[in-house]
Amino acid sequence: MIEELSLHGLGVIEAAVLPLGSGLTVVTGETGAGKTMVITGLQLLFGGRADPARIRSGCDRASVEGRLTVADPQLLARVAEAGGDLDEDATLIVRRSVSAGGRSRAHVGGAATPVSVLAELGESLLAVHGQSDQVLLTRPARQRAVLDAFAGIDLGEYQTHFDRWRAAEGALRERVEHAAELRREVEMLEYGVTEIERADPRPGEDAELAVLTARLGAAEALRAAARAAHDAVVGDPDAALPEVGDAASLLASASRALHGVAGADPELDALAARLAETATLAADLGMELARYGAGLELDPAQLEQAQQRRARLHELARRYGTREAGSAGDVEAVLAWAGRARARLAEIDVSDEALARLAADRDREAERVRERALAIRGERQRAGERLARAVTAELAGLAMPGAEIVVQVRPRAAGSGASLIVDGRECGVGPDGADEVEILLRPHADVAPLPLGRGASGGELSRVMLALEVCLAGGDPVPTMVFDEVDAGVGGRAATEVGRRLARLARDRQVLVVTHLAQVAAFADTHVVVDKSVEAGITASDVRVIDGAQRRAELARMLSGTDSTTARVHAAELLAAAARPEASPEGPRNRAKSRR
Repeated sequence: MIEELSLHGLGVIEAAVLPLGSGLTVVTGETGAGKTMVITGLQLLFGGRADPARIRSGCDRASVEGRLTVADPQLLARVAEAGGDLDEDATLIVRRSVSAGGRSRAHVGGAATPVSVLAELGESLLAVHGQSDQVLLTRPARQRAVLDAFAGIDLGEYQTHFDRWRAAEGALRERVEHAAELRREVEMLEYGVTEIERADPRPGEDAELAVLTARLGAAEALRAAARAAHDAVVGDPDAALPEVGDAASLLASASRALHGVAGADPELDALAARLAETATLAADLGMELARYGAGLELDPAQLEQAQQRRARLHELARRYGTREAGSAGDVEAVLAWAGRARARLAEIDVSDEALARLAADRDREAERVRERALAIRGERQRAGERLARAVTAELAGLAMPGAEIVVQVRPRAAGSGASLIVDGRECGVGPDGADEVEILLRPHADVAPLPLGRGASGGELSRVMLALEVCLAGGDPVPTMVFDEVDAGVGGRAATEVGRRLARLARDRQVLVVTHLAQVAAFADTHVVVDKSVEAGITASDVRVIDGAQRRAELARMLSGTDSTTARVHAAELLAAAARPEASPEGPRNRAKSRR
């Protein structure tokens, strides 16, 4: 429930705070005073479009803040997930602002959040109904949604099978229509996979071969270099008298020279130890150089074989491992291509067996769609009869005693979209089933029922919509309902009955109504008035809660345009009538005090 709404810099409202209690709250005021800014503020607060044109002249931004009571654990969890916290009194503060430049900011429980979080909260907390809903009510899709809401029909299972059926049918159609193209693709993929499998490349093999061919191609030079290095380190064993002493011999002579004075000076002893270690390393290095030179093979056949293998892998990489245009990949890229090719081959099997499997999948899901669509039709037909009776009864109480609502549920005609045989007849099917739903109105017994868009006036549409809301209220979990002048075109006794129905809706939820009818405003638990004033050429509106004499004066203005004695008497009569037990099945609910 919305406990309080604060508006700043919005339209003609400079700053206003609206305390919104439980039950029925009405907002009244003269034309142009800014009553609709209350609705605009609520829509902005709960994720509506941020329009800079709504910012009050002379202000650099507009903001709306709401104090909410939230009991739904899922909503509280969403608030916590967004980083928000409840206030000290266990209420939730939400805020939305829009700058003159069009930038919008949203806060939930003190935390900055995306506007989508406010929209999520709004979907669960608030339902706004305006005169545009009357237009929507004339559309078949909206009428079907209304009936499904009344019946409590869950389309989830049906839609799952519908999506599967359409996917299977699309896959089968693609296979059949593009069979030749797919077969060419299969041949290309199979050729590539076979070529790669025959070559059997190993990850990293191209890098290994690059090292091997470089070594085999320079084997003679490598061997000569290793022999020269060996001789320089440890000497040439085949030479009778070396021309220059080798490194090992020189290190040994140096070591012997230091050995003769060992123990005389610790610093020289440390150098002698390092010299001995170096001599040992030189001897080891000489042995490794000898082993390396002996291990090198001059094998032209092995070199040719390695070069041919490299060329083979390079060709595979050029064909299948290309990462970018004009650049070849490596063996890993070739193997990755082969993996993707095998997966694609599994997807585009165009054999007769594969086509038969796809056809079986399509037929199986089509049968499930057919069965569920028929079951939904039965639910809609039964619910349509109940809804028609309920709304007709409500219309009788809304000063349309001879009116009758007819809800027709019929198979949807097969057209350009998907179709199935349902109950022996070809029907068009979609995500919402295989039915057309139409709500018709018979204003009185002497005429045939006509679609709402053709057979109902604006006032009648208002009453039909309100009657539907009353009938749907039991299954609607939204705790706050907002009506923006849905009583347009209604007057007299019908207006009183509209107020009575709104009061009934407000028995177990919060209802906020913007109205121009005193007969409706008389039923309010809380009456908010928007006053307009002009000072120094600047228009401003003030929002306040009224009671007692102020309320009677406002109702008098709404009735006659003046605050005359006669109008005040009539206003007092309206308040007294609305407070009587028969005004509400549960009695006056302590309204008499607020209406005095």
